[in-house]
Amino acid sequence: MAVKLCQGQVWKKDGQYVRIVRLERLEVEYKSLDSLASKAGTKTVTSKKDFCRLLKGAHRLSARKKIPDGRVISELKPSAP
Repeated sequence: MAVKLCQGQVWKKDGQYVRIVRLERLEVEYKSLDSLASKAGTKTVTSKKDFCRLLKGAHRLSARKKIPDGRVISELKPSAP
């Protein structure tokens, strides 16, 4: 199964959240978070290969959807495979 990485994606693994901050051809900068409610976390820069190894066993959370007036109509939840 091929995984398409995009900037801003949020993944969950072992109770920890991982958000892609910057995505380049061979490098990924990501932030590890304990909670999505808090913006505090640790930024790390690694190769794409190591990042994909990190994501093994993780699941991607779907993005929040906003309607024109700015309200959020769905929360982050596991996306379908």
